[in-house]
Amino acid sequence: MNNQQENVLRDVEERDIRFIRLWFTDLFGELKTVMMSPAELEAAFDEGVGFDGSSIEGFSRVSESDTLLQPDPSTYQPLPFDVEDGLQTARMFCDISMPDGNPLYADPRQVLRRQLSKAADAGFECMASPEIEFYVLKGDEPTPVDDGGYFDQAKQNAAPRFRRQAISALEYMGIVTEFSHHEGSPGQQEIDLRHTDALTMADNVITFRYVVKTVAEFNGVLATFMPKPFREHNGSAMHTHFSLFEGEDNAFHDPDDEYSLSATARQFIAGVIEHAGEISAVTNQWVNSYKRLQFGSEAPTAATWGVSNRSAMVRVPTYRLHKPLSRRIEVRTIDSAANPYLAYAAIFAAGLHGIEEGMELGEPAVDDVFALTRRERRAMGYKDLPGSLDEALRVLEKSEFMAEVLGEQVFEFFLRSKWDEWHSYEDQITPWELAHNLNL
Repeated sequence: MNNQQENVLRDVEERDIRFIRLWFTDLFGELKTVMMSPAELEAAFDEGVGFDGSSIEGFSRVSESDTLLQPDPSTYQPLPFDVEDGLQTARMFCDISMPDGNPLYADPRQVLRRQLSKAADAGFECMASPEIEFYVLKGDEPTPVDDGGYFDQAKQNAAPRFRRQAISALEYMGIVTEFSHHEGSPGQQEIDLRHTDALTMADNVITFRYVVKTVAEFNGVLATFMPKPFREHNGSAMHTHFSLFEGEDNAFHDPDDEYSLSATARQFIAGVIEHAGEISAVTNQWVNSYKRLQFGSEAPTAATWGVSNRSAMVRVPTYRLHKPLSRRIEVRTIDSAANPYLAYAAIFAAGLHGIEEGMELGEPAVDDVFALTRRERRAMGYKDLPGSLDEALRVLEKSEFMAEVLGEQVFEFFLRSKWDEWHSYEDQITPWELAHNLNL
């Protein structure tokens, strides 16, 4: 038993933790949990916890259903409000393995770990910092809880109080927030998380969603991470800032460059732009995701990069331009309902490929790319991003690059499941059709 495991067992005893929640996600980022008593925790560290992997979509076949949860002691945290009859509960994320000890290739954490390991072999540590947007709604037919706009101080204090409660719960669990504010649409909120290594951040995003939804429930409202719940309002993104570090040094910083961007950073951006269409179905995995991209304010519609340009897919922020630790890039396609493990794996894989191949970065976009028509974008040399889940899946299924990133099992299951989702969406008869076509 290692020191981390011993520290967890000691803390469980000292705090009188009565239940442990073992957390993991399916391939689409849906949180799964198993509850156990502390008496079983030492055996769980030593032997894992068996479960039926074939019952989790995409994990394993019925003939190979025996799989194990391996609790990751570095993720242990008591939950601030998850109390069963007054008894304290804690959670740990789990890695998933086969009975022979080999990692389950379809585990989303493992998909991300493979890219982080590849980066480490090249001397890089992968860092991420997301800005997570979501709506807070009320009523049986959900409506926004307020009528505020960007940075507004809400007239009613429900939204600020909600954000304070959520931030307090997150920080209780060791998740450091940087800023929070009202976003541009009624009921829309944003909370930004301080940068950390990519695997920890992906775990933090899953925890964030759980915490926010739980705080909302306590307040009698609903928090939703749906990419675009309202036709007339902005969609919810998870703009994420990425950087690579070499030890204590930011590999993206070059003080002699016009934008303080190193050659490594430029190659990373070039890789993300090159593979933008192929990774779209992962960074934007839902039918509804493309309503945000096609009809949302400042949402990227083309594979572009820009300096301070919020209509570009990849933006280079100019805040603290010459501060080495602050040099990063912001990828604006990812939405708040993405599986962070797969989305971050795809971004880092694309960027690392750009570095490996020494890809060259073109000139930055200076236009409002979102305001351009498709014809205008093409005339200016911009390559369109997929405009629907259908288009994204057609690009993905031809991508040898993404088949390697995700692994054969995940790649095939993801495609099959998402095609089912698209076809289910396609066969709907919508209110718009009835309103416009019923009298034909």
